[in-house]
Amino acid sequence: MEVKSGEGQSNGNCVNESRNERRVGLIYDQRMCKHRTPYGDDHPEKPDRITVIWNKLQLAGIPQRCVVLKAKEAEDKYICGVHSENHVKLIRNISSKQYDSRRNRIASKLNSIYLNEGSSESAYLAAGSVIEVAERVAKGELNSAFAVVRPPGHHAEYGEAMGFCLFNNVAIAASYLLDQRPELGINKILIVDWDVHHGNGTQKTFWKDPRVLFFSVHRHEFGSFYPANDDGFYTMVGEGPGAGYNINVPWENGRCGDADYLAVWDHILVPVAKEFNPDIILISAGFDAAVGDPLGGCRVTPYGYSVLLNKLMDFAQGRIVLALEGGYNLDSIAKSTLACMEVLLEDKPISELTEAYPFESTWRVIQAVRRKLSTFWPTLTDELPTTLTNQKAPPHVLLSSSESEDEVDEASEIISKDLVQAIEDVVEPLLKLKIDNYPDQATSASWRSKLSKTDIWYASFGSNMWKSRFLCYIEGGQVIGMKKPCSGSMDRNPPKEIRWKTFPHRLFFGRDFTQTWGPGGVAFVDPRSNNEDRVYMCLYKITLEQFNDVLLQENVPDHDMNSPLFDLNALDSIQNDGSLIVEAVKRGWYHNVVYLGKEDDIPVLTMTCSLSAFESMKSGEIPLHAPSKDYAGTLVRGLVQGKQLSEEEAMTYIQVACTKSL
Repeated sequence: MEVKSGEGQSNGNCVNESRNERRVGLIYDQRMCKHRTPYGDDHPEKPDRITVIWNKLQLAGIPQRCVVLKAKEAEDKYICGVHSENHVKLIRNISSKQYDSRRNRIASKLNSIYLNEGSSESAYLAAGSVIEVAERVAKGELNSAFAVVRPPGHHAEYGEAMGFCLFNNVAIAASYLLDQRPELGINKILIVDWDVHHGNGTQKTFWKDPRVLFFSVHRHEFGSFYPANDDGFYTMVGEGPGAGYNINVPWENGRCGDADYLAVWDHILVPVAKEFNPDIILISAGFDAAVGDPLGGCRVTPYGYSVLLNKLMDFAQGRIVLALEGGYNLDSIAKSTLACMEVLLEDKPISELTEAYPFESTWRVIQAVRRKLSTFWPTLTDELPTTLTNQKAPPHVLLSSSESEDEVDEASEIISKDLVQAIEDVVEPLLKLKIDNYPDQATSASWRSKLSKTDIWYASFGSNMWKSRFLCYIEGGQVIGMKKPCSGSMDRNPPKEIRWKTFPHRLFFGRDFTQTWGPGGVAFVDPRSNNEDRVYMCLYKITLEQFNDVLLQENVPDHDMNSPLFDLNALDSIQNDGSLIVEAVKRGWYHNVVYLGKEDDIPVLTMTCSLSAFESMKSGEIPLHAPSKDYAGTLVRGLVQGKQLSEEEAMTYIQVACTKSL
């Protein structure tokens, strides 16, 4: 096989014919790396995602054993089978010079989208590549295929890009096979979306279409996990002729791993797939449920993905097309893609995972889904036996035959609640287990005990000025207007004291959407002080341990707290340096801890954006945006209940912060 040096695309359709293997298609094109953030800022959905996958496959010799295809741009008429003409026109032209002055402004009005001069070409190549491999598999020229594409697609809706997605690549390919190529005999398509986020765009595309069985397993957490709505709940089963052909399996929590996904396959997807009997399977192959993913917070191993894929090979004569969706841990997505390619090539035998049992919440969700869908799928009618759902197991780790040592610290370790005490009595010196959703309490106990003895003042200038809102970070829960609850702190004791004070910093509102509050800006302060501005801050006297938990929840709630984010050394150094970037939560918006002085000889700390982010908001690269009514209401309540301002004065204070130029 010849591959153009430095381009990562083939000179033709090449395959090594010397081996008697399945014909597996593979598409990768470096031109899809042209879609990147406008000013080179780091972003989870970055070009490196597909280059590391390609490099991993090359090192393993995978392309030499595949039919490597050229990427093709999709035609507008096929994209319009899923998207509106206006949306297609926007994405087609967004990278042209005529949009240079307003491209960033357009992106800022969309939900979790960036755009640049390479976005149009990348989006058209991604959609066209999935069409290309799907058509060849449907024709029988290939047994199966993998499209290593970006930007991803499953969030993109009829008239809107969102969630890093511009065109809905898999939906476009499915529509193409059904509506444009009826002679291929593809009458029933199973779409399996194992991305950790709900495939809202794909669901809406085929909501009333019985030709497509859409199956999505995802973190949902009762509508609090992105895309943060009820669309991904198990009660959403389709409508009209499509009723029963939309299946959602909504996780109630993170940290789900191989055992949880395998249980869903065995007790929902596989039985329904047998009844549905698809002609082809398209997989929205997001790997953000993988071990170590910074956004997903789940624990599926590469071996786990290979088992899930292998189970689907029994259907549609193995005619399966995988298209990359999400996945933001570069190591995990590369290993997971390789594991799936080995399945497609039938490279090694796949053995069942054994002695692995899911979370209690997983069985609860599975049973709810089965009951809801049983009227449409008789195979789901029977209740699962309690001997299955009540199984108890000793501690174990789900390991791959090829990945074991790499994954031992990351893989899901699940134990029966009833056996906790007995196990501790026997193997306490060796026990470092994770029980349901709680952090690694054994490994974090020492630092927590130490930091619980040190008090700080946490100075809040945004929604946390309202005590009820701040207590969500301490006690857990949510207040009016919040779209998702807070997990709370390990130490749920309330603040020891509350004070108010003003500081010489500039208050402003930036960004345009958050998972907690939905559309609208949120409060930030300029990390630098100046004598021209004053910002009201509510000071909560809490422990340094609690401050770490607040810092976590403000930034990256799924980060493992095996060690503190901000320790005693950081507390000492910040009093000299003035601020500290907390690297472990740098992808959050409030990772810059700023020292404001002392009150009663106790350090006063706040958290805000980095100076570089401030400059990006000042330049317009990151949008400035007024807060939503609900979010602004929390500031007003805090200022009024704290007896700092009247309601009218508080509203004026917010208005000035929104309109005054940076």
